[in-house]
Amino acid sequence: MRRGDSFDKYSLNLVTQSHDGVHLFNFILIMKFIKKGLIYSLDKKNWWMDNSTLTPTPFLLNDQTIRIYCAIRDVKGSARIGYVDVDAQNPSKILKVSDEPVLDIGEDGMFDDNGVILGDVIRDGDEVRMYYVGFQLVNKVKFLAYSGLAISSDNGETFQRFSKTPIMDRADNALFIRAIHGTTKAKDHWRIWYSASSKWEEIDGQVFPFYNVRYAESKDGIHFSDNVGSLCLDNSGDEYRIGRARFIKIKNEDFLFYTYGTKDKINHAGVAKSHDGKNWKREKNFYFDRSENDFDSKDLGYPAPLIYKNKIYIFYTGNGCGVSGFGYAEAEL
Repeated sequence: MRRGDSFDKYSLNLVTQSHDGVHLFNFILIMKFIKKGLIYSLDKKNWWMDNSTLTPTPFLLNDQTIRIYCAIRDVKGSARIGYVDVDAQNPSKILKVSDEPVLDIGEDGMFDDNGVILGDVIRDGDEVRMYYVGFQLVNKVKFLAYSGLAISSDNGETFQRFSKTPIMDRADNALFIRAIHGTTKAKDHWRIWYSASSKWEEIDGQVFPFYNVRYAESKDGIHFSDNVGSLCLDNSGDEYRIGRARFIKIKNEDFLFYTYGTKDKINHAGVAKSHDGKNWKREKNFYFDRSENDFDSKDLGYPAPLIYKNKIYIFYTGNGCGVSGFGYAEAEL
């Protein structure tokens, strides 16, 4: 599929449901996404920018600017978090690229000493919270990945770690990965969607983490009394992982945008919807597909939505988990 194509067949009709099971068509939301193409790929101008741009995460910096935080790998594959500022009305127009990481790797021996990726970025009063995933290499499994928190007091320009230890560490059902990826703040609590893994999958002689999406709540978004969480999205068919769940509310419906990997080593984008944020139904199709001959011809993953005025943008990575860069699609609301 080509840049500029619209995707009527992936339009989504939303309906509400009454308590007696009768469907009431209170509103119909039809989103027709148009792929706008590549925004950014690494130019390797700095020492920490070499391999790929992972997990692009949009954040409305001000009325004119969307800041897309992303994890940028160096030549060794370790990621640090930087950003790409784009025009909010035309995200194809790059305004600025960070010269230095806003969040570097952790100290030697810490849970994030071999790389950090997003997470989520969310305003909390006068501060900006960055939930991130820290990676540590160990001897007997491929890696460990747990959730950290960094806080900005200058509108997302710089971040300081809340603690050197993870705010969400391992649990009995999340021994190797417990990674916060989606957050929202309710009236008196925080709602969290995270990836959890306790096993590894061997595919063509290579080891990959097997994980799914779980849900938890917290009074402050920092401390979690529920050490188990409830299962939201699970693998099916030839999938070996499903995660990077990004929450957004459209009209009266909750949505999770997520990525999943299949055993042919292809990354896919997916979407699920819910009325309570806990019980989710996966949609059969995503809103758009891979291109035939573009940066997303093989992989299309890590979709991250943002509502701006009367539009919704979806930012996503292309081939090689962002080796080819990231782009976006848009729809009118």
